[in-house]
Amino acid sequence: MKKEKRTLLILLALFVVMMSIPWLVPHTAFLALFGFVPLLCMDYIADNSGIRRFWLWHFSAFVLWNAATTFWVCNATVGGGLFAIFGNALQMSLIFGLFRFSKKRFRGALPYLFLAAAWIAWERFYFSAQISWPWLVLGNAFARSTGLVQWYEYSGSLGGSLWVWMSNLAVFGLMRSLSEGSFFRWNGKARASAMAGSLLVIFAPMICSAIIGHNYEEKSEDRLEVLIGQPSLDPYHKFQKLSQDDQTTILLNVFEQGLTDSKDGERILLLAPETFTNDIYVGSYAQSNTWRRFLNFLREHEGTGIIFGASAREFYMADKAENPNDYDMKEGRWMRSHNSALSLNAEGRTEIYHKSKLVVGTELTPYPKLILPLAKKLGVGIGRCVGQDEISLLHFGDIPLGSIICYESIYGEFCTGYVNKGAKALTIITNDAWWGNTPGYRQHLSYACLRAIELRRDIARCGNTGISAFIDQKGRILQAGPWWEEASLKGSLNLNSELSFFARHGDIPGRMCSFIFMLMLIALIVRMITPGKGR
Repeated sequence: MKKEKRTLLILLALFVVMMSIPWLVPHTAFLALFGFVPLLCMDYIADNSGIRRFWLWHFSAFVLWNAATTFWVCNATVGGGLFAIFGNALQMSLIFGLFRFSKKRFRGALPYLFLAAAWIAWERFYFSAQISWPWLVLGNAFARSTGLVQWYEYSGSLGGSLWVWMSNLAVFGLMRSLSEGSFFRWNGKARASAMAGSLLVIFAPMICSAIIGHNYEEKSEDRLEVLIGQPSLDPYHKFQKLSQDDQTTILLNVFEQGLTDSKDGERILLLAPETFTNDIYVGSYAQSNTWRRFLNFLREHEGTGIIFGASAREFYMADKAENPNDYDMKEGRWMRSHNSALSLNAEGRTEIYHKSKLVVGTELTPYPKLILPLAKKLGVGIGRCVGQDEISLLHFGDIPLGSIICYESIYGEFCTGYVNKGAKALTIITNDAWWGNTPGYRQHLSYACLRAIELRRDIARCGNTGISAFIDQKGRILQAGPWWEEASLKGSLNLNSELSFFARHGDIPGRMCSFIFMLMLIALIVRMITPGKGR
């Protein structure tokens, strides 16, 4: 038994390393195609050696994987980071535990197909759940190896999750057949078919991606000039050390320097980061000193407009709160908090979009009627932002733009809403400084590359401290700014109104796997309650 446990430890470490590296090291996504094989081997050994309480092993494996790749969340909030690591690992472990249970009722390859379908169905559900942390969706492993997944314009990122599982199961199946000796009992055609099928599963998507990427040409109905302003303000100190006026001065100086080489009257969109200012009152924008200073700057620079982020507040009078997250300001007055993006032009025309996909804990209180009273009793502060029910666009002149705010860029099918509303290019405004100089901000940037492929839209990405970047429709980073330095980046976005297959039809792999999972779950339940249907 000691030998088996030593083997399990080696396999556990191998799983954690192979599944973590794609999120930490560029161009290593191919490891995810084999990363689950050690875990499946652990399961096989546990079954044949009679190891008890194996759930501790696979739960530990998932905890270590989550910790190795997303430890940086603890820089922003220790409690939230630990909850993300252990909560996400628990859900993964429950799926794996359900797979192990299914082996008592299903034979042959069925439990493994059940595992793949259940995992991807969970990932799809996670994209729409109130409490969600889809950072480690398996398809995201290719975010820094986009040359392998140009076909995401058809499947979205869950197509990558399906590829990961198909490859892992194909390799594990061959290894198991070799280990048990069954491979050599097959006839020549069967062995050749098994080998060819495995190679096809692994390499065919790569070949398809190469062909699609080679033949894809950037769509450009027109071009939009964009100047990204990166003020590089430390979010932990800016409110203590700098007034909002000082911060605005820093940003406007960055824009001023970036505009020095611009032609008079050239149409340029200025892009500023998420939550840049906190003095925006919805519907009463002229009360904001930041808004007024931006307006004056635009009037001094003909042809410019701006999109910027704000912590916005909205007030209304009512006998009771319209939303449980609203703040009681007494005497029938209520306040609602938003994380918003605003567009402003030189005529003072202002549009606003409120972030819809909010970060649980710091921005969003899930199930507020239950959790808010409990948090109040415990004296725990929790975010109470309110998002929009439906996506809306911002405009620069007559150009419709999707302004994705930070965390929203992780949600591929959600982002199809921007292009289906008519967005011809995308902007992303974010503030990744909370995580410090960790892999977090680099991972976040790479997910924007996946959105560019899925939607075939150019993206201008502005981060408070970086990394700000221009990304083309193939998901390639054309320009990238420095980390934690004041900087301005000027570039062009191709405008495209053509809809990709994924934008038109959504997440087909996720829906397909969810359907298969439900059918197999029903079959599992039937076998549980029907005598004589066990193994």
